Amino acid sequence: METIHTNEQKIRLALLQMDIAIGEPATNARKVEEMLSRAIQAEKKPDIIVLPEMWNTGYALDRIHELADPDGKQTAELLSEFARKHGVQIVGGSIAERIGDKVKNTIYGFDRNGVNHLSYSKIHLFRLMDEHLALTPGESRGMFDIDGIPAGAIICYDIRFPELTRRLALEGAQMLFVPAEWPHPRLHHWRTLLMARAIENQMIVVACNRVGESKGTSFFGHSMVIDPWGNVLAEGGEEEEIVYAEVDLGEVAQVRRTIPVFEDRRPGLYD
Repeated sequence: METIHTNEQKIRLALLQMDIAIGEPATNARKVEEMLSRAIQAEKKPDIIVLPEMWNTGYALDRIHELADPDGKQTAELLSEFARKHGVQIVGGSIAERIGDKVKNTIYGFDRNGVNHLSYSKIHLFRLMDEHLALTPGESRGMFDIDGIPAGAIICYDIRFPELTRRLALEGAQMLFVPAEWPHPRLHHWRTLLMARAIENQMIVVACNRVGESKGTSFFGHSMVIDPWGNVLAEGGEEEEIVYAEVDLGEVAQVRRTIPVFEDRRPGLYD
């Protein structure tokens, strides 16, 4: 594992828990712009702003090839300019991104200078919402640095695969970002899996879920920020809102020293 920070390092987060208009990228882009503007005006300016999954189109999979952002250019222009203008990091949820004749469910991330430093396409496609019929899965992990902090990104259904998050932790990730469209009735799964990923990997978990209804499916929000002990530091309700939290990165080092999980692993027995 990489060397981890040991000093107190406070990071302010803003999670844009938004409703998504299915099949209306322009409407959703305006909503994102409005919520970004509100988030940056908080009494304590956030260091990192996080968006939910597939916020540009929602699950309009029957028209996803015509609706998806070609090469992610429109998304990159919007988020990159905002990040640069306001000196803030953005983990841009995920979007439907069209590359040639394929569409992927992809996260973009932008640093304080507006530079794209993250592109991760969802590895595990969710059959219950027919993702596998319309989308192409990613083939690489979502490791990146955010203000010099090793971090990982996964998307929604990916949290049901603990080996993926563990691999990110072994590669040095101290924070995990999880954009999602996670629906009722599986709120208990959402909360439990996110807390488990934080506890077992001794990392900060930042999960941004959508709200609202789409094609008869209700999405419950409950965006969460969880510390490396598994404590929930902030949690949204079931309405549109911006969820704010402050985390201390120094707690990652403290927890990993207190319970040396990574030193005590015996991978020869289970890899």
